[in-house]
Amino acid sequence: MMRHICIGTSEMHVSRIALGVLHMDALDRTAAATVLGSVLDRGVNFFDTADIYGPNARRAHASSEKLGTSIKDVGAKRSDIFIQTKFGVVSGYSHNGATRYDSSYRNLVESLDKELEALGTDYVDSVILHRPDPLMDVNEFAGMIQDLMSSGKVHQVGVSNMGPWQIEYLQSSLATHIQVDQLQFGLMHTPIIDAGIHINMSDDDAINREGGILPYTQLRKITIQAWSPFQSGTPYGPFVGNAHFPELNRELDRQARKHATTQNAIATAWILHHPAQIQVILGSMNPQRLSQMLDGDDIELDRQDWWDLYKAAGHRVP
Repeated sequence: MMRHICIGTSEMHVSRIALGVLHMDALDRTAAATVLGSVLDRGVNFFDTADIYGPNARRAHASSEKLGTSIKDVGAKRSDIFIQTKFGVVSGYSHNGATRYDSSYRNLVESLDKELEALGTDYVDSVILHRPDPLMDVNEFAGMIQDLMSSGKVHQVGVSNMGPWQIEYLQSSLATHIQVDQLQFGLMHTPIIDAGIHINMSDDDAINREGGILPYTQLRKITIQAWSPFQSGTPYGPFVGNAHFPELNRELDRQARKHATTQNAIATAWILHHPAQIQVILGSMNPQRLSQMLDGDDIELDRQDWWDLYKAAGHRVP
């Protein structure tokens, strides 16, 4: 059964690999239930969604609706699973992008109520502010979180795509601990570690774009959740099996043979190897591919494995 971690300082003891349901709205009811059932059978008990998720239907809450229906279809007990949603981005499906970030009390409370309705539940285990809002009133936000937690609609709070000082400022007004920072991280997106490796150097890799977020989250006991861990950050899409990234795929293949597994499993294991206990948020809706990714939970890379993959992904070790 899949190994578990505790989220932040909370009592949420959850699978260290989670399923993100951004694209679940593209599946029909049967297919969605199949995906959900396949990961539940492997020990996944944490599911990540957002109010704006619904790219296929081109409407907010569509993927959360499909997740809520699937939970009922597979007969999962609400008390046995953890649901996390995100809010604060105003859907821009009619504008080909977000129209604004909005952390106002009214917007967030109304959005969460619609999410709860879509999910078919009366609470979420965790809610995340999806993006930093430059117009945020931190006291208003803190009061809103307190009201949501007091009502029982929200159990824990987190953030996404925030740096250390943004989190510190927000935490200064909150009566509850920020448990999560959801950041993009994977073999081909590694800015949270690059500058640390190139400290005291003058090359481009030494540029600190993340403000030291990785050691900061470890110091403050905040769990990093890795989103889009298989994306290349290029127009070519995911890197596994992609001919545009031959060196990385040769190394993934070599290590897959070494560990008698698949490239997808190795790419997952690379993230899980980090001592920060990063939680991996998988976004695939393909049960076979998901099964391979989940196999990464059972793989123990050695240090040289980890570094060989890092270098094969194009990252320089000085």
